[in-house]
Amino acid sequence: QVQLVESGGGLVQAGGSLRLSCAASGSIFSIGAMGWYRQVPGKQRELVAAITTDGSTNFADSVNGRFTISRDNAKNTVFLQMNSLKPEDTAVYYCNAAVRSTAWGLSHAYWGQGTQVTVSS
Repeated sequence: QVQLVESGGGLVQAGGSLRLSCAASGSIFSIGAMGWYRQVPGKQRELVAAITTDGSTNFADSVNGRFTISRDNAKNTVFLQMNSLKPEDTAVYYCNAAVRSTAWGLSHAYWGQGTQVTVSS
C-alpha cells in the first residue's frame, strides 16, 4: 500500500501565498510523475501542475507564472508554491503520484486525501 499525505492548506487573503506539501510513503520502489489537481463542488477535478522525475514541469494556464512545483526525490515529496493567490484558486487540492511498488510491477496512480485552500477577497 502507498499513502500520500498532504499538508499546508488553509485560509489566505487574495494576493497571499501558500505552500502545499505531499509526502508519499509505504511500498515504494520508484515514483514517476507527481502532480497537483484541484476540485470545486460541481466541477471536474483539474490538473494544476505536474513534474516528472527529471524536473520537467507543466502548469495549467490559469496558474502559470504564479505557482511553482518542485519535488524532493530522496524524500518522495512534492511541493506546490502558490503565490499571488486569487479567490478563484479556492478549491480542494489533491496530490497525485505514479508509483511502482516493485521493480517488475506496473505503475499505479495514487491520490492524497485532499487539502482545502480558501482565498478570501
